[in-house]
Amino acid sequence: MSTLTLQGAAEGYNAHRTLTVGSEWGRQWRRRRTQLALGFMVLLPLILLIAFEFGSDSSDEGGGGRGQFSALVDVATAGGLNFALFTLFVSSGFLLVVVVALFCGDTVASEASWGSLRYLLAIPVPRARLLGVKLTVALGYCALAMLTLLATALAVGTLRYGWHPLRSGLAADIPAGEGLVRLLAVTGYLGLSLLVVAGLAFLLSTLTDAPLGAVGGAVLLYIVSSILNQITALGGLRNLLPTHYSQAYLGLLTTPVQVDDAVKGAISALAYAAIFWIAAWVRFLRKDVTS
Repeated sequence: MSTLTLQGAAEGYNAHRTLTVGSEWGRQWRRRRTQLALGFMVLLPLILLIAFEFGSDSSDEGGGGRGQFSALVDVATAGGLNFALFTLFVSSGFLLVVVVALFCGDTVASEASWGSLRYLLAIPVPRARLLGVKLTVALGYCALAMLTLLATALAVGTLRYGWHPLRSGLAADIPAGEGLVRLLAVTGYLGLSLLVVAGLAFLLSTLTDAPLGAVGGAVLLYIVSSILNQITALGGLRNLLPTHYSQAYLGLLTTPVQVDDAVKGAISALAYAAIFWIAAWVRFLRKDVTS
């Protein structure tokens, strides 16, 4: 017969051992959606590389039809750094948003949809600990996805196009060493800006039993914010939108570096993420979990 403490818990019970980051990381790693998402981070640079190879011949024909996208392609093939930068650029507007929403929006809602959430809490895993571990692992996979995309693009781009200075089109060529630092800074800023999506998706994940609803809702609201940011009639109100500084990373590619908008964007993203995460904690700690 188990000996109980004065608080009603079994002797030897330790809340910090009920759900560890390592065990949750392993559980999420074995999920098909995790493997597919990370696999696509490796596949996308290869798809872009193949597209450039097949399009190289036709791009030289009809010079009068060359537009902005053709110019971006030329910059992308100027070296591994440029190829990685181009890959981040084309991924930041939608693909990375979906991936972050997937990892953060599916994490709690999927447990509820499977009916396993109440069993996790009955171990018992303290609710605050469950949310903390879930969020930590989700953010870890978001970072892993971005680093996988960057590393793959940098590797295949360098192997195909060589190691050359970074050409952003916004300033003079940046030496390769400094260009790598700039590229890492851009990646870091994109990660910070996507905390808005992570926070919103995680909040929605605690509010619904439908993972697709949490993921889709976060992506939809992010797209709506992006659309509203294009409406100049809103004036200064656009500064309050979470997507207003989404492209402030371009200032990190200029000479000299312009960080004002990037700092504002980072503060905005952290503030929105904190608000969403606090709301998720408050809601989940008071929620009657039945699934």
